[in-house]
Amino acid sequence: MAAAAIDGVTGEVFKTRLVPSSEQILGWVRDLPGPVAVAYEAGPTGFGLARSLTGASIRCEVVAPSKLQRPAGDRVKTDARDALHLAKLLRLDEYTPVRVPSVAQEAARDLVRAREAARSDLMRARHRCSKLLLRHGIVYYGGKAWTHKHDDWLLSQRFDQPGTQAAFEDAYEQVVLVTGRRDRLDAIITAMAADSEFTTMTRRLGCLRGIGTLTGFALAVEINDWDRFTGASIGAYLGLVPSEHSSGATRAQGAITKTGNTHVRRLLVEAAWHHRKPYRPTAILRRRWEQAPPPVVARAQAGNRRLHQRWAHYAERKKRPVVANVAVARELAGWCWSLATMAE
Repeated sequence: MAAAAIDGVTGEVFKTRLVPSSEQILGWVRDLPGPVAVAYEAGPTGFGLARSLTGASIRCEVVAPSKLQRPAGDRVKTDARDALHLAKLLRLDEYTPVRVPSVAQEAARDLVRAREAARSDLMRARHRCSKLLLRHGIVYYGGKAWTHKHDDWLLSQRFDQPGTQAAFEDAYEQVVLVTGRRDRLDAIITAMAADSEFTTMTRRLGCLRGIGTLTGFALAVEINDWDRFTGASIGAYLGLVPSEHSSGATRAQGAITKTGNTHVRRLLVEAAWHHRKPYRPTAILRRRWEQAPPPVVARAQAGNRRLHQRWAHYAERKKRPVVANVAVARELAGWCWSLATMAE
């Protein structure tokens, strides 16, 4: 990895290449004329280096790569130039840091993202299986797909050609294996949601329609520190606000920005669909209310009514459902923030 440093007094530049070892990086930083501050881009290298430097009493900032300011005419990008650019931005404090989670929080986030990967893999495996059957004119009409009845129907399928039969068996086997992966991860998440540092937040968020144990735990883990936002800014952080290109008196808005955490945005968009139907609390929702403080439940009930009213308002204005749902998801993010930061 490339490293660069700038002496704040003399302006001298130090450059080197290091192996991705915290011990070697820490040794090079300590050899620089102090005091020293360090910055590196967030990415697959994780937060281990930040924890090592912070533990050695060295200021370390993990910078959001998407927020780095770069000259429009700069068309050369190398590791060495990026390192020097980071050093310059750190010297000017012109950077956007990301929050460094604790070891336990990062472990919970790894679990949530493993479950998200299993969900995506299962969707692709099911598509491969069903589309293979569709190419041969075989379609299931017996009700809802991927139930026990549908599974029995899949096992009854036979093909004359050995190649097609082998391809179908492989596709079906992938569905079974990935389903087992997802179910095991669901069980672990459910257990953690019932007894961990995220339990209180998960139960608060679960008072809203469309946010069950898995979704509430994922939101609690991914966002974690809700106090860094406001009811208005959390929608922008998750990329649920319209993009804008305005100049002078002309104001043009486009599709949502889709910045920030993609996983959280997808969860909120899916949860927003539940508010389309009239608000009638189900037995499952009432059981979740029993696990939360009464003020939080009262606030969540107001949010559930408000979100359905927004759906009805957009329907009266003949808004496309997908557009209306994103707007409701943006407001749902604000209600989640309200419950998360509410004092008991």
